[in-house]
Amino acid sequence: MKADILRKNFLDFFKSKKHKIVESDSLVPKDDPTVLFTPAGMNQFKKEFLGYVSEFRRAATAQRCLRTDDLDKVGKTPGHHTFFEMLGNFSFGDYFKEEAIDFAWDFLTEELRIDKGRLWVSIYKDDHEAYKAWKDKIKIPENKIIKLGDKENFWPSEAKQKGPNGPCGPCSEIFFDQGSNTGCGRSDCNPSCNCGRFVEVWNLVFTQFNRKEGGILEPLPKKNIDTGMGLERLAAVMQGVYSNFETDLFQPIIKEIASALKPQASSQKELIYAVTDHLRAVVFAIYDGVLPSNEARGYVVRKIIRKSILHLRTLGIKNPFLYKLVPVLSEIMKQPYPELDKRRENISEVILAEEKNFIATLEGSGPILEETNGPILTKHVDSIQKATNPNEINLIAATTGSSLAVAAFSLYDTYGIPLELTTGWIKKHIKIEQFDEKKFSEEFNKQLENQKNRSKSQSAMKGDVFNVKDLHLRVKETKFLGYQDFSTKAKILKIIKDNAEAKKINKGDEAKIILDKTVFYPESGGQVGDRGEFIKGKSIFDVLDTQKSGKVIIHTGKVKEGSFKKSDIILSKIDTERRLSIARNHTATHLLQVALRKVLGAHVQQQGSLVAQDRLRFDFTHFKDIDKSQLDRIEETVNNYIINNHSLDTKGMPLATAKRQGALAFFGEKYEAKVKVVSIADFSRELCGGTHLDSTGQIGIFKIVQEGSVASGIRRIEAVTGVAAYKIIKEQENIIADISSSLNVPVQNIKAELEKRLSRIKELEKQLNLQKSDIIRNSLDTLIQDAQNINATCLISHIFENADMDLLRRTVDLIKQKTGNAVIALGSKDKDRALLVIGITPELVERGLDATKLIVEVSQLIGGSGGGRKDFAQAGGNKPQNFPAAFEKLKEIIRGI
Repeated sequence: MKADILRKNFLDFFKSKKHKIVESDSLVPKDDPTVLFTPAGMNQFKKEFLGYVSEFRRAATAQRCLRTDDLDKVGKTPGHHTFFEMLGNFSFGDYFKEEAIDFAWDFLTEELRIDKGRLWVSIYKDDHEAYKAWKDKIKIPENKIIKLGDKENFWPSEAKQKGPNGPCGPCSEIFFDQGSNTGCGRSDCNPSCNCGRFVEVWNLVFTQFNRKEGGILEPLPKKNIDTGMGLERLAAVMQGVYSNFETDLFQPIIKEIASALKPQASSQKELIYAVTDHLRAVVFAIYDGVLPSNEARGYVVRKIIRKSILHLRTLGIKNPFLYKLVPVLSEIMKQPYPELDKRRENISEVILAEEKNFIATLEGSGPILEETNGPILTKHVDSIQKATNPNEINLIAATTGSSLAVAAFSLYDTYGIPLELTTGWIKKHIKIEQFDEKKFSEEFNKQLENQKNRSKSQSAMKGDVFNVKDLHLRVKETKFLGYQDFSTKAKILKIIKDNAEAKKINKGDEAKIILDKTVFYPESGGQVGDRGEFIKGKSIFDVLDTQKSGKVIIHTGKVKEGSFKKSDIILSKIDTERRLSIARNHTATHLLQVALRKVLGAHVQQQGSLVAQDRLRFDFTHFKDIDKSQLDRIEETVNNYIINNHSLDTKGMPLATAKRQGALAFFGEKYEAKVKVVSIADFSRELCGGTHLDSTGQIGIFKIVQEGSVASGIRRIEAVTGVAAYKIIKEQENIIADISSSLNVPVQNIKAELEKRLSRIKELEKQLNLQKSDIIRNSLDTLIQDAQNINATCLISHIFENADMDLLRRTVDLIKQKTGNAVIALGSKDKDRALLVIGITPELVERGLDATKLIVEVSQLIGGSGGGRKDFAQAGGNKPQNFPAAFEKLKEIIRGI
């Protein structure tokens, strides 16, 4: 049975059992700081588990999940994954153990017709209810019911002893027996054995306790059910294969990889499986708006891509390849995720850009290794050579191994450079027997283990299990009236001061207020929250921000005058001018997206936005620089839409209908079953809950103020509208008028006059450089005569005033023509600017002197860095006053050669 059919059968089965079928949540959990990625099906239902009333008490999902706890096991075992789909059914204070067990058994044995004789179960050792349900109702033989302890069959694992606080409870797992030919072969083998014979198919969690400090378990007033069944494992069982990687979810990708390999590499299944798994994780992370970067979620995605590239290189694929697999995956997953097929080109481009960058890093790893390890090597080699005491030498050697290991791990963690490359470089460059390679290896592994522990602690649950923002706000849904009205009378339902409920607040108090209804729009979808006032007689509460928690709208502010108390009837008024400015910018973002797709192409997708009072910011997918002519066309297109004064139309409709009509969605946003669709004429249709204008003409003017790259394949445009745009245009006019006045020419002649004067300046600079060059050429003999002889090496050094890099470079070449066995160090200072060049004549290069290593050492003293070739290197810095110290350092190095 194919995975698509299994997924559908599962959801259809629970739909028939009166469960609400809820769409998979994003891999990026919203309003949940406890995890980086969505790790399980229950995460999107945390509020329901805490007793919040929703329109359903039973739910079922096929949730996409991402975990990195066992990254190094992926591909090596039949069932470990970074990305997987979790099938789950949930009850929020409705049915409990007996029904959950009954549903699970019925689905597996009746719906899927799995042989009952091959199913075993485990229960928590003290869970008599679950034991009774399995034994007496389901009629499973007692010898197939395994009792396990807190680590295996309590959720969270060992929660009673270790925490975290919050809802928890025993669980029961269902296992599929793959037969005595699999695993350890012992006659008494059962699901408690880790030999691989028994596959855990389904975990039923019975959330019946609330854990408090000290390991106290209080019975929950409403008991919940949380189950999880990996689609990949179920597919393996139903398709009669041992490994998940042998199922239809993976095989097309595996075959595509194998077709690109040489015959001998095709046998390395572990690496092929790992790449296949990692591809799924990377694609769906990008699909959900997580782009490769060096921070948080983006760092995880970048790390997985780089791990895949290294695997592919081991398999013999040296060029970008991972991106080519995206269409294969989109074909496999097109039934549950049809949008993936539409976005596969964008996702491929993001992956391709990462592949190119990392492959370039790997192929240019020499300079990176030099820059990172060079100073450490030089320092420790010098120390060993100067040491005389054997104990001192051994101590320094051990320290060298440890320090290099830290640098090697930094290269591995920051750049993704494999340990093998760094080790090879070290062995090539370090010529001392005292280098402790064992110490080096031990320290590297220690650094790696520490990083794994940090990663696990970041991805593990932090604090209480259900650490969701403002969960103490147990009030009914706030009715929002702000689309039509700018003011309304409302009742205060709750006041929160100092994170606790308050009955009354007085002048000067800061607080959060919840009303039964409001005109204040809460921050959402990139649009900032409204500001304004609550008025009760002479009492005034300044609303400084508006946020939401679930469907509750929270007004944050300060009492300006008088006092307010719970149940007061107040008049709420938003700042209408501010709201109008925000609406101008929001409507303009919709026009901007249309213009971008029109000018740059249909591949443009929104990746984020900010809609504020004074500006708008729009992030979008695009993989090339945008030139000025394109930017001008984008700005012109938006202003044409404004001039034509198109009307806006807003309609509520089911999400499925909106998608069928082609409404654009921001893929980082989670949408309700019913959505608002904002349409502009026949050229723009977007899912959007924000506030907008009635027509495009109300925007006035649209002006782009900045454009640039913010990540690989992601660009950002910042713009202003209305009065703010007008002010910028006037400022630019004033600047041009001032330039016109200074040059004493009409505005229309400014460009020509500037070109003429720039040409004159260049000519004068050229003449000045020729004069400087003549002066220096005439002083070459003096420079050579003033040279210092150090260890049979001629050191020629001098500092010039206001010489450019080209002049310094030519001077070095001229000196080389006149002398030999020389190190030439020339500097130039100009206020806070320092330039330095070091040249080495051929004889000294052959003896092992390296200008690049010398420049790395001395350039730090002039506040900069540099690089180059063995015979010539250059650097820049901001401390010209330190040239004497830099030259003294150079002398010291030459003396030690």
